This record gives sequence, structure tokens and C-alpha cells, in this order.
Amino acid sequence: MSDLAAGTVNHQVRLAARPSGLPGPEVWEHTEEPVGEPGEGRFVVRVTHISLDPAMRGWMNDVRSYVPPVGIGEVFRALAGGEVVASRHPDFAVGDHVTGQFGAQEYAESDGSGVQKVDVGAAPMATHLAVLGMTGMTAYFGLFDVGAMAEGETVLVSGAAGAVGSVVGQLARIKGGRVVGIAGGAEKCRFLVEELGFDAAIDYKAEDVRKGIRAAAPDGVDVYFDNVGGEILDAALTRLRRGARVVLCGAISQYNAGGRPVGPANYMSLLVNRARMEGYVVFDYADRYGEAAAEMAGWLRDGRLRSQEDVVSGAVTDFGDTLLRLFRGDNTGKLVLQIA
Repeated sequence: MSDLAAGTVNHQVRLAARPSGLPGPEVWEHTEEPVGEPGEGRFVVRVTHISLDPAMRGWMNDVRSYVPPVGIGEVFRALAGGEVVASRHPDFAVGDHVTGQFGAQEYAESDGSGVQKVDVGAAPMATHLAVLGMTGMTAYFGLFDVGAMAEGETVLVSGAAGAVGSVVGQLARIKGGRVVGIAGGAEKCRFLVEELGFDAAIDYKAEDVRKGIRAAAPDGVDVYFDNVGGEILDAALTRLRRGARVVLCGAISQYNAGGRPVGPANYMSLLVNRARMEGYVVFDYADRYGEAAAEMAGWLRDGRLRSQEDVVSGAVTDFGDTLLRLFRGDNTGKLVLQIA
């Protein structure tokens, strides 16, 4: 079955060069090709929403990571959501809404591997890319499994107004923790406290972070959830309590710096405080995504959890410019490009 119109064209964003520093226009190539009917056991998705994530900057580098780098000339890797418009697959029908690694393009053909059906009547597609998608999974397993957060503990979150950080803080609050966020700008800090229920927020653009942590968490930090690395990670290490856990989720302050990342000078705090610092990749928890999604969907329904999305409407060719919003700190919550 197919709803594809004859002559449909797929506009795509491909990686043209590996950047040094911020990825500018020279990094991208915009191409187009006709959309054909799917082969047996396959289906075509019209992409409506594309997730933009800090990890994308790492995928541009030709270095070993938890996933291979995007190859020069390849459609850029991206989690996306959309609607099935043609199908010869027994499990996916025209009209189904799905999420998967469809890439930065308007149409994608798939065999169903890694694709999830979603109910856009229960929650908008952007939410399925945010709290109910990889963002939510990253926050949930990072805080509860890697961070082993317990009721009554103090949780410090950097990048707290971003996609993952804003969810981490809410989850910690739901589970009875005291939550302190670090974000850039008075408006983001106000949002964390007044709208998301954080106990305190530190504006790294306007105050000394180390002093801010001391004032907001005078008894120290039990769990530090790190999304930024660099100097803020170093400051957080000075305020650990005995037995603290440091969760390494990301290091956005380092992605465009060039050269080798700056490591923490205060790592000996881990020894003194019998603490541990651990990195993780959310894909390792794939067999438990359903468990986390069900619990968070319940919290969404009863109002205890909010999915904050920054949805930018535009063409797929706006992908590169929209991605830069992450590195300028322009977004609050999950950044999504909605294909107009």
C-alpha cells in the first residue's frame, strides 16, 4: 500500500567535511533524489521531526567512539519521527507513526530495525523524541542505574535546562531528592526553579560556580550528573560527599574546543571521598526501554513530569543552523526540527 505521489523528491543533508570547532555551512551538503516504492519487507517514512543532540558533534569526527563516525558523503545520522507513507512490511502500515534512526532527510526507507511505533494521540511526536524517547531513557538510566540515586540525596545537574538535564532534575525530585541545577542565564535558572521544581539553580554565566554549589548544597553532593565537562565538572568534584557518584553523560563544553579535552584537575576528590565517576551509553539499556517509558508516561499523565521541547519549524536544509543552537545555549529542553 502506498500514499507516495509520483515524482516525490527527497531532500537530504549529508556530511561534506569534518569540522574543526563549530560546524559551519561548509560541513554540510544538501542533495536530493527521487523517492521510490519500498522493496519487499520494507517501508518508507515521511520524516516530520528530527532530533538534534550534542552527541552529533562527536559523530562528525573521524575517531573511535561508541558508534562509528558518520562517513563523508553519508546522510547525517539522526533520530527522527514520522509517518509511514508506503509499506510492503507486515508489521508497519501506511498511516503508522514511528521513530527511528531515519537521518537528516525528508524520506527514509527502512526494514523496521530499531523502529518504534508511537501514539501521537497520547503525546505529540516531539515528546516521543524527548521524555518518551532517547532523552528520557538517557536521564532515567543515568540517574537511577549509574547514579544509584536514593531518596533524600542531593543531586547536582549541569546543563540543567537542556534536554537530558531538565529531565534528570525532575526525576530526582519525583524520587525524593534535593535538586540543584547549573544553567546559563537568569531566565533558564528561573525556569528550573519556578517551573520544573528544582530546589536551587546556579547561573554559571553570572556567578562563581564553586561558591554557588557550596551555597546551594552546603552539606555536599551525593550525585553529580554531568552534561558539560570542563571547569564545571572540576568545580563539582570539590563538593562531593563521601560515597558520591559522578555520572558522565556528556561534555558539551569540550566538543568544539579543538585539541584534546580538558580533564578534571580535582579528580583526587574521588579518592578522598570514596566516590566513583562512571560514564555510560544509553544503548546498553535497550532491553529495558519499555520499563522506563511506561513509568515516565505515568508521571507525564499525572503531571509530575514535564516534557520541555524547543521545536523549530523549518526545512530539512535548516538542520545545520538549528544544530548550532545547542552549542550557543539558545535552547531550553529538547531541541527538535519540525519539517514544515
